[in-house]
Amino acid sequence: MRIFYLFAAILVSLPAYSAEEQKRPNILFIAVDDLRPEIAGFGAQNMVTPHLDRLAKRGVRFDRAYCMVPTCGASRAALMSGIRPAKDRFKTFFARADQDVPGVTTLNTHFRNHGYTTISLGKIFHIPGDNVEGWSEPPWKPKAASYITEDALNNLSKDKKGKERGPSWEDGGDVPDDTYGDGKTADKAIERLRDLSTKKEPFFLAVGFTKPHLPFVAPGKYYKNYPGSEVRMPDNYYPPENAPKGAVHSFGELRSYTDIPKKGILSEEKALELIRGYRAATSYTDAHIGRILDTFDELNLDENTIIVLWGDHGWNLGEHTMWCKHSCFETSVRAPLIFSAPETFNLKSAAATRSLAEFIDVYPTLCEFAGLPLPDHLDGVSLLPVLRDPNAKVKEEAISRFNEGDTIRTDRYRYTIYRGKNGKQTGHMLYDHENDPGENRNIAVLPENAEVVADLAKRLNAGMGKPGDFR
Repeated sequence: MRIFYLFAAILVSLPAYSAEEQKRPNILFIAVDDLRPEIAGFGAQNMVTPHLDRLAKRGVRFDRAYCMVPTCGASRAALMSGIRPAKDRFKTFFARADQDVPGVTTLNTHFRNHGYTTISLGKIFHIPGDNVEGWSEPPWKPKAASYITEDALNNLSKDKKGKERGPSWEDGGDVPDDTYGDGKTADKAIERLRDLSTKKEPFFLAVGFTKPHLPFVAPGKYYKNYPGSEVRMPDNYYPPENAPKGAVHSFGELRSYTDIPKKGILSEEKALELIRGYRAATSYTDAHIGRILDTFDELNLDENTIIVLWGDHGWNLGEHTMWCKHSCFETSVRAPLIFSAPETFNLKSAAATRSLAEFIDVYPTLCEFAGLPLPDHLDGVSLLPVLRDPNAKVKEEAISRFNEGDTIRTDRYRYTIYRGKNGKQTGHMLYDHENDPGENRNIAVLPENAEVVADLAKRLNAGMGKPGDFR
């Protein structure tokens, strides 16, 4: 009898889910750190990314999707809150949504508040404790060694902040994929998918992979995809013509690794090593995504699950002599964005769109998929019209920022304004993507472009985030 009453008490304590909540679609939310659109499905034919390509074929890829801030913490906080950055929020790699916009309901919290089981595996928020109350259980992160080879372990040192660093890349040789952290994250994601698929309540499963973030470590089989003899330098390994001071940075993030010189442009030999390492690390994560998709299909989750995959910002692979992110150029702010959904949602499949999208649009898009109300604070718009008609448009520009630079991307142009601490303009740059897709010649100073510059400056100043509007 005691067992009966105990079981009854447990049943009473469980949350009640309405029939409507149980029919809501699941969300598989995949984030990849530092992933630029260097993916075969996005046109990079030198890449081996069969599973990212496979996901793109089952949904819609955005060829012109832009992060809000090209650094990890700020980008993720903006996406998860659906709020634009400004000079007083989402500024650095350690930005937190719960501190920069306190009281705002983040994406995970909104879904949990509407009956979803919300799970965070790997890297979603940059700071694991950010908006932790929005997860149904504490965020999980893998434990694994950063390096495994003798050469790497013999070349460790501490950077200025006391963090142990090694070389910028490592070919791990003949080791299992779960030797490194992302392999363990994929294992955990598969385990949780199997468990969540047996539950009645809908789930929001967020899975965050860290590679191809530095250091570029991966098992040797992924390095074999990219023979050194076939790796090439970028066509524009030089600064843009007439670029203002400060537009091209000296990639301080990379300098902390033990095999990187503390100053100067990298040698071609080192540049080619980095390009090869980045590509190997990308293929490594691609394999994990493939394992998750295999499990997803095995469990027939495609019948009622939305998949969204995004890279938190772009990454420079030597363009304009730069590495890492942290700039207002296209290579830093453009990143992959892919949506896939069951047939009942009438999305296109194997489709690509050139419609402009911003990462603050992910929050309202997922709300519309799930039939959830849109919070009043959202700055983005739903991308569902574009997902159903890739020729449609929901916005005319995408606006991003980094440090003292604010940048706007339109169909044809990218225009950036740099300001000093007093708010006065210190420089600007204009690139015509119709004639200069590599952004190699700043034409902002040419008299014939004065009207274009004035129009874009007006649109940028009107559209960018304003300090204090979420305090």
